[in-house]
Amino acid sequence: MPVSATRSAALSRDTRETQITVKLNLDGTGESRFATGIPFLEHMLEQVARHGLIDLDVSATGDVHIDHHHTVEDIGITLGQAFDQAIGDKRGIVRYGHAYVPLDESLSRVVLDCSGRPGLEWHVEFPRARVADFDVDLFREFFQGFVNHAKVTLHVDALRGRNAHHIAETIFKAFGRALRMAAAPDARLGDAMPSTKGVL
Repeated sequence: MPVSATRSAALSRDTRETQITVKLNLDGTGESRFATGIPFLEHMLEQVARHGLIDLDVSATGDVHIDHHHTVEDIGITLGQAFDQAIGDKRGIVRYGHAYVPLDESLSRVVLDCSGRPGLEWHVEFPRARVADFDVDLFREFFQGFVNHAKVTLHVDALRGRNAHHIAETIFKAFGRALRMAAAPDARLGDAMPSTKGVL
């Protein structure tokens, strides 16, 4: 069947470490709401929603008294599961997405394939370990959780930058734009599968 006009999902993940709820609509307007207790991650997720035109609602509680690791990773996992559910069987979508995004001195490139095969190529070096109280190493954990459960191949390259906040923001903006492109209906494809295998 052709790409649905209402591709949405609502999922929860409940473990001994975290409780996560994600609602998303791939055909939204970029509206977002977050309650995670991790302000810098919320700022980054807002970029995904706004620039990907994805409506996104994320609630999370977790063992942040230890650190942010479990909560950030589990948000990535649950977001990936929600994306996989919302995208459906992938008939009629563009499948591939890419974006270059600058912010002042920083420039990042994100390329993804809704391939059905999880894979992350992460080529990012931050000039400092933290932005405010957020450990920037956790961004890789977020994206690894996402690709494992969204079943996408994702290449993230920070091409240049001196400011860690700017680098992170260009990555998340580019990720949103690449998701938007890949998930978009391909008018020429109709309801065909964008694969010679006939399945993704």
